[in-house]
Amino acid sequence: MPTARVVAVAPGSPAATAGLLPGDELLTLNGEAVRDVIRYQIQADEPVVEVELRRGGMEQLAVVQKPAGAPLGLELASAVFDRVRTCDNHCPFCFIYQLPKGMRRSLYLKDDDYRLSFLYGTLTSLTRFTEADLERVVGEGLSPLYVSIHSTDPELRARLLRNRRGATSLRWLGALLQAGIEVHGQVVVCPGINDGDALDDTLLGVLDRYPELASVGVVPLGVSDYTMESDMRPHTRAEAERVLDVVAAWQERFVAALGRRLVYAADEYFLLAGRAFPALDDYDGLPQHENGVGMARRFEHEVLAAIGGDAASGIGPRAGFFSWVDGAPADGYRAPRAPRISEATGSAVAIRSDRPVAILTGAYGARVLEGLLPMLRGVARTDVRVVEVPNRFFGGNIGVTGLLTAADVRAALADEPSGDRYLLPDVVLSGDRFLDGATPHDLPVPVEVVGTDGASLVAALTT
Repeated sequence: MPTARVVAVAPGSPAATAGLLPGDELLTLNGEAVRDVIRYQIQADEPVVEVELRRGGMEQLAVVQKPAGAPLGLELASAVFDRVRTCDNHCPFCFIYQLPKGMRRSLYLKDDDYRLSFLYGTLTSLTRFTEADLERVVGEGLSPLYVSIHSTDPELRARLLRNRRGATSLRWLGALLQAGIEVHGQVVVCPGINDGDALDDTLLGVLDRYPELASVGVVPLGVSDYTMESDMRPHTRAEAERVLDVVAAWQERFVAALGRRLVYAADEYFLLAGRAFPALDDYDGLPQHENGVGMARRFEHEVLAAIGGDAASGIGPRAGFFSWVDGAPADGYRAPRAPRISEATGSAVAIRSDRPVAILTGAYGARVLEGLLPMLRGVARTDVRVVEVPNRFFGGNIGVTGLLTAADVRAALADEPSGDRYLLPDVVLSGDRFLDGATPHDLPVPVEVVGTDGASLVAALTT
């Protein structure tokens, strides 16, 4: 029987009043052995919740009474209680295969679980999807979902996933769309394999078979120094330009046929091609923001709005299921990161000073920030500079800020003056740890952790 372990109980909550404690294992709610936090939430919304639990090896019953829909006040150790459905694809571009040895075990877990797609926005290939899964998704309205497409040609998709079920599993995508489930797709473009004419054919397949898709993000292959795949390589500038041209042409076709752009290219392509980013409105509400599509324009908008005192700068994507679900563990890309850390005390407030400010960021972030520095210096009333942190930990073409490690930040800070303020974007942290397990307190100079958005940066510069 699956169990959910309680890691925290909110003081004064209905669960606390009923006597639930950290460490309790939840066996059933209202007689149902819940498999995941989704079913947990459905039962927890009831005004009377009978909780069968195990404590110290002994089973007992707790009855929680509360208004219907009010949270129980529990935080659970995981979102899935009956084990995560792992991925049986062997995609040559999968970044998990490109990790160095010796990192945290959790980083090597490959999931292909539609529940995590709904909860966290992770991608599923649907190769392990079943009729029972479809029935549940439709019956419980688990929407939106996020699907790895990569190609709509069956043979090419099977080759990319290295799984023969890749040739047929997109039938589930069609069934989900026909049932009214909102689905966002992703195409990871591998140069010489599914780019060029193959990408053109994939988008034709989207129009022909999956026009109900909410959006499709086209993103470049990331290649670390640890890849074992000789066919996997970074894009050239000409290849990046071709991808942008294909996407632009298909945006026009989708607008003509469907009344919307549907497909969007990742920001990295514009940086690789040396082209200006599209206008913010051209991203149509940023449905692919978490795929790195429109992040630069959104960040610029947030900076400008914050400087102008416009409270409407928070135009980000929907917060997702975990913005409200009770019991959800704070993991995944939608989770809050670390609070801003004061240099001296670790509190959430830093003291304003006129010292020079350095913004730590990855290679791509540095190129976005450089154009905003004159405005940032004006609002900070002091010198503001960018410290680009090369990603030597992963190497290759990895330039996104979110994959920086403490080792690389430490190296970048080695020759920096100790008296300046250093702002560290929270996207590099999970909880309070970098990917290599270190914390901001392990760095050679004090840093302030700030939100990875324009408004938070402006607030940090004016505090």
